[in-house]
Amino acid sequence: MASVTGASITMTPLSGSFKANSSRVSGLNSVSLSAHAICFPSLKMRPGPYRFQVSCAAKPETVEKVCQIVKKQLALPDDSAVSGESKFAALGADSLDTVEIVMGLEEEFGISVEEESAQTIATVQDAADLIEKLIEKKDG
Repeated sequence: MASVTGASITMTPLSGSFKANSSRVSGLNSVSLSAHAICFPSLKMRPGPYRFQVSCAAKPETVEKVCQIVKKQLALPDDSAVSGESKFAALGADSLDTVEIVMGLEEEFGISVEEESAQTIATVQDAADLIEKLIEKKDG
């Protein structure tokens, strides 16, 4: 069985609600799960269909490297608290700083980020996830 760090499964009913009571990653590119319908007083329970989304968070080393690049681009002290959840705006980055961060990431990781994708990056985690996606696409 493959191991995936930081995997999460989000399942949202198109109408009604349910709770996934177990899930496991059964292969690098497949997900196995079971779900049982439950009823919430505030929602009417209706049969499916359901929409679900699977996402895998970037490797911790990628997140750490992005944190270092963000600190460097924003001239933050080494002891600044920057994590995957850190929002660029909360760190004091304006739109020009964000462009420079993306350029630094492109150079460091040997990738090219499309302008459309760059506009969706708001946090360190967003950047790390996009980087891994682009590296996988490039290597694939």
